[in-house]
Amino acid sequence: MRSNFVMFPEVQKVELTLDSGTELSFSSSASTGSGCEVCEWIRRSRTCKAAQAFSAPGRVSVELECVERRGAFNVEIARTVVCPSKSCSGDINTNDNFDALFDLNRRFVWSLIAAVPHSARVDFGITGLRQIQPSQSCPDRHIYTYGVMEDSGTVLLGRYCRTGPITKAQARGVSWVSLELPAGQKLQDIRLEVSVGEEIRSLAKMSVSLPRGPSSLELLSPNYPGSFPDDKIMEWHFEVPAKHQASIQLLNVTQPQCLDKRPGVEYHNMFRFGLVAGLTETQPVQREGEFTMTLRNCKMDRRRANSPGLSMGFKVSTATITQVRCEVELNRYPGLSLHLKKLNPASDCIMRQTSKPMDQTTLKPGSTSLLLFEDCQPKDIQVTATQKLGCYRAITCPRFFLAVPSLPECLIKSLSNMTWALNLPQHGTAELGCASGTLVHVLPGQPCNDSISMKMAEDDGSTIGTFCRNGPITKLQIHTNISITVTGTNGEALTPANILTARIKDEISESFIFRVSPEKNMPLFLATPGWPKGMNSDSTVSWLVTVPPKMKAHLTFTNLSQPKCSKRHTEITIRRVGQSQNDYSRREDEKLQHELTVSGTFFLNMSNCLPEKSDFSVFTKVTLHQSQIMTIIVSIVAVLLALFIVILLVACLVIRKKKRNLNPQTSIYNANGTSFLPGQNGFPRSQEDDESHVYEEIDEGRIYYDILRKRRQLGVYGEAGSHTDSQIPLVARESGTGDAAIGTYQDFLHEQKPELPKRLPRHMQTMVVVDNDLYETEESEEASSALPPQLEPDGEAPDGGE
Repeated sequence: MRSNFVMFPEVQKVELTLDSGTELSFSSSASTGSGCEVCEWIRRSRTCKAAQAFSAPGRVSVELECVERRGAFNVEIARTVVCPSKSCSGDINTNDNFDALFDLNRRFVWSLIAAVPHSARVDFGITGLRQIQPSQSCPDRHIYTYGVMEDSGTVLLGRYCRTGPITKAQARGVSWVSLELPAGQKLQDIRLEVSVGEEIRSLAKMSVSLPRGPSSLELLSPNYPGSFPDDKIMEWHFEVPAKHQASIQLLNVTQPQCLDKRPGVEYHNMFRFGLVAGLTETQPVQREGEFTMTLRNCKMDRRRANSPGLSMGFKVSTATITQVRCEVELNRYPGLSLHLKKLNPASDCIMRQTSKPMDQTTLKPGSTSLLLFEDCQPKDIQVTATQKLGCYRAITCPRFFLAVPSLPECLIKSLSNMTWALNLPQHGTAELGCASGTLVHVLPGQPCNDSISMKMAEDDGSTIGTFCRNGPITKLQIHTNISITVTGTNGEALTPANILTARIKDEISESFIFRVSPEKNMPLFLATPGWPKGMNSDSTVSWLVTVPPKMKAHLTFTNLSQPKCSKRHTEITIRRVGQSQNDYSRREDEKLQHELTVSGTFFLNMSNCLPEKSDFSVFTKVTLHQSQIMTIIVSIVAVLLALFIVILLVACLVIRKKKRNLNPQTSIYNANGTSFLPGQNGFPRSQEDDESHVYEEIDEGRIYYDILRKRRQLGVYGEAGSHTDSQIPLVARESGTGDAAIGTYQDFLHEQKPELPKRLPRHMQTMVVVDNDLYETEESEEASSALPPQLEPDGEAPDGGE
């Protein structure tokens, strides 16, 4: 079974009354052929069309016929407001007359006609509007549109939602404001005031009142994302709350191909100061008060295919301004003045003195100043200081401490650099020393291994050199007014500290004197003042180079530049301290000895002439070396010491070997009356086999002399028959000439001719030998030298004598 369902179209009858100046039009939003039509009864005849329009005042009755009626029809209610030179014919508002259109998509349009050269202005009330992207919607589904009619056509200025910072809009010629609501959305009460606006040159001018506190909003160029019209101007007028600032960032910028002029953004504040910024440049930050931003387009080249136009977005952000009040008192530092400068005129920092904005100011010595910094960062401000020091008579001059002062923290930034201007009395000399040690002359291209650097210059601006701490210069004397500027390396700020000490001394003959103390084997580089430029005319410089004792200085002159002198001569001289004659002297017309050696502390002096052509500049390398004589002495001492150590080691080894060969000896009692020593193999032999009288080695001179001397002192010499058996004489092995051995000692015994002592027991012999090996008295040495040559065991002299 098959059934067919037929859907009959629904019909909605709409009746309302039109006021004068109001136009009403209906149209189908459905696709063609959907059967949705707008029908009207005219003289009992029903006429249906896809669209119908009504403009005559009075009652209007229509029938909307469609299968699905809700949202299938659009209705537009248009009104015209004319604004002659003084007032307008009406305002923008809605009433309850249009409740019958609830189920339709509604669009209210108010056309505003301004009398040239004035504009028609719309006040959006206390709620204001905010601009949205073309594809966005509004929370309450009430979407406003603002546009203007130009010779080139319709220009859409933007789509907006209720509640925002846009308070007013005005346009010249013909403009319109529209409100769109979808079907089923209740219409809110709308009352917008329309009045005669300013004489403007732009397409339109939007007024924006930025809120207090941090906020941001986005604005779009006309016809966005399409192109802004050729050679046209659009304005936005901003009101920035007190103690606030506004920053602007351009977004999604597309630039056109221009035939004439260039697109850009102009800024004018309440003082009418103008500033033009390119579309790719950073936009300036605006302060509290009012300012106008103007977008200007060029005459675009549209002949090229796909030529882009001008379009962009603007992000406007507000933030509160940080204000810092600062009172600066300079009476604590005599002669000190401060200079403050704003580094970037386009930054958001404002520096005020006595409530007046300024880009730079100078605080005079001894003054008390009140400064105001608004939203300033350390990078925005530069603070420099100058201190003038001096006296009239050298004898009354105090000792000056060149120090970085401690300034109030409210200055936002510490000192960038500090300059001391030192004015000397007549016939005076400035003697400078580092407050924390020594100085080093830093030459171009060399690093400064310090947190600060000091640039010294004469009062005429001639550079003396750049110096850092921790170097070979212990003292510097300058015979002229000078300025010393200290800066932090790598852009670092200065911290309060004593940098230099200055004393005013009597006049010196040279322009400059440097006292330097080089280190051993460390090259010292000396450059004439102003290097690599030449010295000033008729100026002189001396270096007092300290050379330690037993050292020599090796000098090498490099990068020498000699001028052609019109008066006098240039001269390089070297003179040792305490000497009346120069060790070395050369003029510009003499051949220079590029390398030489100086022993002892010396002066290196260089004097310039009055150059006619070229400059006088010298670069000198000084290296300390140990004296050659001292090197030889040290070498000899080292060799002797090494030889002594070798001999000592050999002697120790020999003695150690002898001691190892000597076994511990102890007498053992035997009943037969014969003693033997442990450590010897076997028991005592018979008289015939006894070899106790045999010796491997005997120092006879020492043994006999020692024994005889001791016995003479004790008075134990006697006749031969009175000796005991234990006192058997020491004789050579297998010798039958014992009398010859005795006769050998007659001279030494002063003709007493006693018999030789009988042989001692073996253990006593061993002890005597050991004692005599260690015996080293002066008396024994002299006696042993008077003894005749000793005999070897075979009875022959060691030298082979008889």
